[in-house]
Amino acid sequence: MGTWSIWHWLIVLVIVMLIFGTKKLRNIGQDLGGAVKGFKEGMKEGTQGAAPAKPIEDQAGATIEGEARKEQSKS
Repeated sequence: MGTWSIWHWLIVLVIVMLIFGTKKLRNIGQDLGGAVKGFKEGMKEGTQGAAPAKPIEDQAGATIEGEARKEQSKS
């Protein structure tokens, strides 16, 4: 039973079209295409609006302020 030939895929396509109808399949395709387009635009906006990271050389010798606390055991 190896891979499916083109005829198997055509029969499956015809059955799907008979079950769902062309109008519903067209709407699903448009919704899916719009979602992919929106995702791509969001990815472009995310990379354009991101601030560039500081190089490690600029951070060398910088002092980080903070407070160290000893963790208390629960026993």
